Amino acid sequence: MQILLPQEVIDIINTLQQLGYNTYVVGGCVRDVLRGKAPEDWDIATAATPEAVMAAFPKSIPTGIRHGTVTVVMPGGQYEVTTFRVDGVYENHRSPESITFTAEITEDLSRRDFTMNAMAYHPETGLIDPFGGEEDIRRGLIRCVGDPLVRFNEDALRMMRAVRFCAQTGFALREDIPAAMQKLSGLMRSISGERIRDELLKILLSDRPEAVLHLHETGVLAVILPELDRCFFVPQHIKYHVFDVGRHSIEVTRHVPKTQVLRLAALLHDIGKPDKKTTDEDGIDHFKGHDKVSAQLAEAILTRLRLDNRTKDAVVRLITCHDRRIEATKKSVRRAAVAVGPELFTDLLALQRADNCGQNPAFLEERLAHNRLLESLWQEIRADDDALSLSDLAIGGHDLLALGYQGKAIGSLLSAALAHVLEHPEDNQRSSLLEWIQKDIRE
Repeated sequence: MQILLPQEVIDIINTLQQLGYNTYVVGGCVRDVLRGKAPEDWDIATAATPEAVMAAFPKSIPTGIRHGTVTVVMPGGQYEVTTFRVDGVYENHRSPESITFTAEITEDLSRRDFTMNAMAYHPETGLIDPFGGEEDIRRGLIRCVGDPLVRFNEDALRMMRAVRFCAQTGFALREDIPAAMQKLSGLMRSISGERIRDELLKILLSDRPEAVLHLHETGVLAVILPELDRCFFVPQHIKYHVFDVGRHSIEVTRHVPKTQVLRLAALLHDIGKPDKKTTDEDGIDHFKGHDKVSAQLAEAILTRLRLDNRTKDAVVRLITCHDRRIEATKKSVRRAAVAVGPELFTDLLALQRADNCGQNPAFLEERLAHNRLLESLWQEIRADDDALSLSDLAIGGHDLLALGYQGKAIGSLLSAALAHVLEHPEDNQRSSLLEWIQKDIRE
């Protein structure tokens, strides 16, 4: 087989080869080419020490010198070049306590997680595949290099990586992987929130976010997101639902667009239901107030996972409003837009649409038709440039100061004016609002 390498990658390989160091492209880029995908980047492994790499390429950065990684700066981009290495003992289930450089590519490949990531390629010698990665790709199988119990005990995050590759590729997990995950799921407690966050987002932003089910079935989800895991044990005896709360959440996640905010909001939108479940005398379940509890739990989870504040705020606002009943009137749409924030209203409609898709299909078409009507009304509201925030009002604080109002009264009056124009958008004119304040408010 032949892989068409970028010229700068060939130049790096040739430079190090001429100095006597065997050098290859390795890992994900080889995997992606064999899958018919264009690699996002090209990782290079070499027998050269980091010092030798830096001597060969004056424009280089010691980005991960402790682990043998140097970033070589070329005119067309940057390339990570890492010295072949053997990992020492893993004592914390996260990373090796030490590493040893080696001259053998096979020793380097043997420390990697999955066979499809344990391949190397050289333009002249071809594919180096000591563990059968090419065949596993052909079979659509994710298989560990060696015993998965050993691989996961070394770095517990590899359990989530297995599920992530399953989500991204559609490949099946070899049966010994879920079995090992079930035995070692508790090791995930040693993994930082940031590392869990990064793998979880890659799963959610894939074409198959339902791969989260693997985390639930193996016990990993109970460790990293216990608030969500418990939802799989909460049935919903109500005519509008056919799934338990957990499976419903997965279905909703499948149906929202692939954005970080929407996928997180969909996954977490109902995690408060276990706390708010009641059952009436007819055996019908109710979850009154679950939206607020879900928002509170989601905020705590996203803080734990170190999500940025902007993402966290947007997700919490969407979850708070996801169960809001919006009537098919412009007045109701405007109120809902103000409640969630105008910039998030389209996302709210997308979340509600996906929520419907994860419920009883007997009611789906009716609810989707309603959602389409709300979308049409929203487009008209935006086209008419209706006021949806204080900054959209035709008056400001200076106008109320001129009328003699001061302090908190100004803020209260502006809020009242916004509420008024949500009902009567045609009144959002300076003269009309000032007249309304002097007449109706003072009276």
